[in-house]
Amino acid sequence: MSPRKRARRILHHLPLVVWLWLLWVVLWGSLSAVVLVGGLLAALLIVALFPLPSVLPGAVPRPLWIGALLFHLLVDLIRSGITVAWAAVRHGGRTRSAIMEVPLRIDDDVLITVVAEITTIAPGTVVIEIDRRRRRLYVHTLPVRDQETVDLRKKETQDLERRVARSVGYRHAPPGSGSPIDPSDVPPRDDTPPDQRGERG
Repeated sequence: MSPRKRARRILHHLPLVVWLWLLWVVLWGSLSAVVLVGGLLAALLIVALFPLPSVLPGAVPRPLWIGALLFHLLVDLIRSGITVAWAAVRHGGRTRSAIMEVPLRIDDDVLITVVAEITTIAPGTVVIEIDRRRRRLYVHTLPVRDQETVDLRKKETQDLERRVARSVGYRHAPPGSGSPIDPSDVPPRDDTPPDQRGERG
């Protein structure tokens, strides 16, 4: 394959390059220069040598949002590490934890996996289940003081989801629309006037 065709393939698979690069960083759990540069070179080499299919057709990587994603990841690693360490020193085995259900709005296997992986590498949070059909993450988190702490952790995970989606130009449902409704979760419709419902049965 000529160098021009190889370069064209790399440009066509930029979303895959970004995904492989992020995966490399997540697996190493480090943002050092060696990991960042090595991951980028490894991703480019894989895409150049192997005819892999497009991961996110139509996606356009956004360098600024990718940088913001990596910055927030670094900050979250430091903050979460300090929080968990202090809870372990202060409460030890009595540290309270919770399992929270986090609704997602993205509908792509790769992006959901990225959100789950990044959530898991942060100290104090582990994704224990992915409900792909209903687009839900079930996350074990600690330390937990009250319901307000759980709500805050859930919001942080959803903020991460938005940053991941923006980093590749993925368009998800608008804010406030929520996840799709499962038909099995919707009760049957009752068109009987309210004043006549008490007469039945």
